This record gives sequence, structure tokens and C-alpha cells, in this order.
Amino acid sequence: MEFQKLYQELTNSTEMIRALLKDIGQEQAQVKPDAESWSILEVVCHLYDEEHEDFREHLDFILHRQNEEYHAIDPQSWVTERKYNEQNLFEMQEKFFAERKKSLEWLKTLSETDWETTYTSQYGSVTAGEMFGCWVAHDNLHVRQLVELRRLHVERITKPFDLEYAGEW
Repeated sequence: MEFQKLYQELTNSTEMIRALLKDIGQEQAQVKPDAESWSILEVVCHLYDEEHEDFREHLDFILHRQNEEYHAIDPQSWVTERKYNEQNLFEMQEKFFAERKKSLEWLKTLSETDWETTYTSQYGSVTAGEMFGCWVAHDNLHVRQLVELRRLHVERITKPFDLEYAGEW
């Protein structure tokens, strides 16, 4: 595993997320393409909760807290339980970026880690390297989601004009 490259990927995706949220207002952030899809605000809230309660926490379990019980998470339920789409976009962005800063600082201390370290619980086994890789891949998933939501906004504000010339979406 190439720690430095993965670390840089996480740093880069943080800035991509920051750029994708630039100039988004509360109302735009709450728009959902359909009932099953997430809004920008729901993505931001999810990113915060995952940063705060999942990836850094679970990687720490794997590396430093083998004697503790791995806690379960339920990100799908949190969307409604925690009323993501009713939150304040600015506050949630601030909370996410503050948590990400903590994560990046913490990760710097792990460059000499044994990434094969494995944690086994009732939920299965996972290595530290897998957890770190999944953290980076999780960001990719939500960067893509934010791009798609921004594209939907561009389509809405461009009407009645067609975007076909831009290329197939």
C-alpha cells in the first residue's frame, strides 16, 4: 500500500469537495433529484458523520484499540433520523472540514504503520490498509455524487436551453 499517495488522494478530495460546495446556498443544497436521491446537504451531513464516527474511528480501532468493541454504524438511517436535509449547510460544511483537518493531522502520525493489522469483530475482519483505502474510495463516491448534483443544477438554470452540445452526460 502506498500511504503517501493515498494520503494525498484524501487531501485532494477534500479540496474537490470544498470546490464543489463553493457558492451553494441553503435552498440549492436541499434540492433532491427525486425521493430516493440525496441532496447536496444530505451528502455534506453524511460526510461529516462518516468523518466523525466511521473511518478515523474505525481505523483507530484497528490500529490501537483491539481490546475494544467495534461500534456499529447506520449511515442510511442517519439521513432521516438525524434530519440531514433540515440542517444548516454552512454549519455542516464547517463541521466536516474541521473533522477532516483532524483526520489529516492524525493520519500524518501513521506513516510507519503496519497496514496489515487486522481487526476481527462480529461484523467481520478488516485490515488497516483496507479501511484507509475505503476511506479514500468513499470520498471518490461522494465527489462523483456532488458533481452529478451540480450538473443537475446547471441543467435547471440553463432552461430552456439544451446542453447536448456539451457532450453526453
